[in-house]
Amino acid sequence: MEKYLNRYTAGQALANELKLYSNRSDVIILALPRGGVPVAYEVAKTLKAPLDVFIVRKLGVPGHEELAMGAIAMGDIIVFNQDVIKNLSISKQTIDQVITAESQELKRRELIYRGHKLFPTLKDKTIILVDDGIATGATLRAAIKALHQFKPATLIVSVPVAETTIAEKISKLVDKLVCPLITDNFYAVGQYYDNFSQTTDEEVHNLLNKS
Repeated sequence: MEKYLNRYTAGQALANELKLYSNRSDVIILALPRGGVPVAYEVAKTLKAPLDVFIVRKLGVPGHEELAMGAIAMGDIIVFNQDVIKNLSISKQTIDQVITAESQELKRRELIYRGHKLFPTLKDKTIILVDDGIATGATLRAAIKALHQFKPATLIVSVPVAETTIAEKISKLVDKLVCPLITDNFYAVGQYYDNFSQTTDEEVHNLLNKS
């Protein structure tokens, strides 16, 4: 089975596929933290493009947190999964409570990772959104939906590995999907890495500073 040594070598493999976008003033690399940041760091370094994070928090159904009734993203953008809300008759009060809790966590992470740095302008830019792989695609879909509201010129998703049907679905939501390893026998993102140890908040902060 084809594998990456770690997130950094996976990022180098992506950068190789994205050379067309190097040395361009309109390109911004956005990473989904935490695991997407080491991957994106290598991409940004090779392409000589600015790197930032795009933080998304899932709005889990209380008691069934793995089920997303929506998501919130940086820039005070909220996207809802209306089918889940309707089918489970989730009240506005419940939704508001979850939004409040996740907004606090989003702002906490934003402060840890970015400090008080201004978020870059995304309008008319070429955004390359990077993660360390796509499992269910829920967070990525929320990020894509949120990023479209900033009106970029082009939105590209680039990941080292993805499951075939999920990759097909994601590719329809963006201008381009760049993924060197698309596979049917997908169990978890970590199985395609020799080292898939958790990325820490400190590592994210350091990589953003270094870039």
